[in-house]
Amino acid sequence: MSEPYVLVLYYSRHGATRRLAENIARGVEQGGVEARLRTVPAVSTVCEATASDIPDDGHLYATEEDLRDCAGLALGSPTRFGNMAAAMKYFIDGTSALWMSGAMIGKPATVFTASASMHGGQESTLLTMMIPLLHHGMVIAGLPYSESALNTTTAGGTPYGASHVAGTDGRELDKHELELAVAQGRRLAGLALKLRD
Repeated sequence: MSEPYVLVLYYSRHGATRRLAENIARGVEQGGVEARLRTVPAVSTVCEATASDIPDDGHLYATEEDLRDCAGLALGSPTRFGNMAAAMKYFIDGTSALWMSGAMIGKPATVFTASASMHGGQESTLLTMMIPLLHHGMVIAGLPYSESALNTTTAGGTPYGASHVAGTDGRELDKHELELAVAQGRRLAGLALKLRD
């Protein structure tokens, strides 16, 4: 059996969700599991447009095999009108073969998001991102209030998952947002090891 890895799968347009993903991956590795960072291509409004197989920069695009073979999943998207971005939804909508085979059943999963405004729909985005994961039979893991930063954050961070309020100026993750992202990754790694066959 190969070494387990946690897939940290995200879409990011302006970099905030990517920074969250990288810190969740850091937490996964602190938890003793390899983190595999992957992204998804943007969705074009022009039907003829296609993305190359390898992005110009950043992390590689995720494959169905990345999902099938992972020991756990952290799924991240920017908030778009209180829901995940179309690019992530499009990718998830294409995973019906994994659903039919039951490949994701019993694996732990967690979600994370970023938005420009404090009340931009972060919690509804996190909750709706859980729905397809529940359909896949995954075990959803949030952030418990034993993480003290949940009680002191004045920006991002929810019991549903790590979040970041980027603001209109694209500010960096603050101390609490960073702490919660890393903690979420560590927690996911621990659960992946416990739940792995």
